[in-house]
Amino acid sequence: MAGEPKPVSASRLVLAQVMTPLDANITGNVHGGNIMKLADEAAGVVAIRHSGSNCVTATVDRFDFHAPVYVGNLVTVKASLNHVGRTSMEIGVRVEAEDLRTGRRTHTNSCYITMVAIDADGKPTEVPRLILETDEDRRRHEKATARVQERRKTKPSVRR
Repeated sequence: MAGEPKPVSASRLVLAQVMTPLDANITGNVHGGNIMKLADEAAGVVAIRHSGSNCVTATVDRFDFHAPVYVGNLVTVKASLNHVGRTSMEIGVRVEAEDLRTGRRTHTNSCYITMVAIDADGKPTEVPRLILETDEDRRRHEKATARVQERRKTKPSVRR
């Protein structure tokens, strides 16, 4: 049973973390994999909040880096639900880096991550429907519906 429908606002997340030398790659910038991990973690929190279940990452649509992230930057990850299927959820993720000394914020990445809710046996489980509250929610949902349909067309078949 999927449960009662939930609004987008019930699972929305803003996550922030200061980047340290432990996050750096050999050039001294923050390693892209660390940024990807933060985005995936944020999407996972949104999916778990909405579904009330454990969730796994199914797809990540493009993770282009528009600007570097530096040690000392405050990285802010904003994540919210765009679309809900039977067992899957598309989460939009936006990453920004802030130079704390100047206050300058830079959009570094955006991506769409699809998470699938799973039960105790690791099998996909139904998720609650999504309540669209604002014009922005409806706009994002409309665009997400088109992406979901495109993904279905290009999805490779899985043989087990």
